[in-house]
Amino acid sequence: MNHLKNSYDKCTYRLAGHGKRDVSVLQDALKDISGEQLSDIYGEGHIIEDFQNKMAKLLGKGTAAFFPSGTMAQQIALRIWCDEKKLNKVAYHPLSHLEIHEMDGLKEIHHIKTILLADKDRVIELDDVVNLEEDIACLLLELPQREIGGQLPSFETLKQISAYCREKSIMLHLDGARLLEVLPFYKKTAAEVCDLFNSVYMSFYKGIGGIAGAVLAGDKDFIEKSKVWRKRYGGTLISLYPYILSADYYFDKRANNMEQYYNSAMELAKLFNDCKDIYTIPEVPVSNMFHVHFKRNQEEIAAILAKVQLANHIGITSYLSKQDGNSCTFELSIGDSCLEILKNLIDKLFDSLREEMK
Repeated sequence: MNHLKNSYDKCTYRLAGHGKRDVSVLQDALKDISGEQLSDIYGEGHIIEDFQNKMAKLLGKGTAAFFPSGTMAQQIALRIWCDEKKLNKVAYHPLSHLEIHEMDGLKEIHHIKTILLADKDRVIELDDVVNLEEDIACLLLELPQREIGGQLPSFETLKQISAYCREKSIMLHLDGARLLEVLPFYKKTAAEVCDLFNSVYMSFYKGIGGIAGAVLAGDKDFIEKSKVWRKRYGGTLISLYPYILSADYYFDKRANNMEQYYNSAMELAKLFNDCKDIYTIPEVPVSNMFHVHFKRNQEEIAAILAKVQLANHIGITSYLSKQDGNSCTFELSIGDSCLEILKNLIDKLFDSLREEMK
């Protein structure tokens, strides 16, 4: 598989992301910042407070708090809701980040029981929530559901789930790591989506492309409690300004580009689906991301992609995940890099791919 990554690294252009994640990400964010600007100190100061207010307004919530990581923010959010309800049970999708990427942090640190809703290959629907056999303090919904190609429930389904949770006094938390990326599909503002939820998390390094960091938003009491937990987690660093300044810079730079990324994702998915033995999930993307699947073995596809990438100087992917002996897949998230590629070059790339996949 090294030949696939090596070919990708040699490419002039790439379909995914915003470019290389090197120190220039920070350099660009700081280039117009005065060296005399005061740092934040242990969660206080204009830099952090102004940015938190900006995000609270965007998300339509009373207030917000900046966190070094989304893992920290979400575990804390669920702990707060469990404490408030005096019930240590939450529900989320079987492929939630908390379930498969966090080493059982929620369970080991907070002793919270998790209930997995829905089949692994689909999103949570209203019936899944209504048919819960146990009482829960909080339901977490991830928009989009990354591990199944960025699929989304309909907005009507979200409204129905939200109404049901309010009726049953179940707190509803949004894993909105990629919240901005779903707004073009829903044709809603961030505040309109977040109004359905009691608390919201959003990332600043995924679609936005900052260095790291996240925001947690909700009402004042919730956020004050989250700040106490942030300190307990060691997340109230003496200063967080490199993360905050980069988050603010790249938010302003990219927040209004999400529809372009989404449109490009739909165009690329169609091109992939026009190739023999290739299909995407979803077939028509509902955000800027989707999964590309190949009905052939990993070794064969790696050789084909390496050849196509080197011939066209456009990186499609640096890796392939094996599904079984006769299929493999990779994830594609569209950002600035794709927008920099001329259409005729993309057409030429897919002409090459279709020829190799005959």
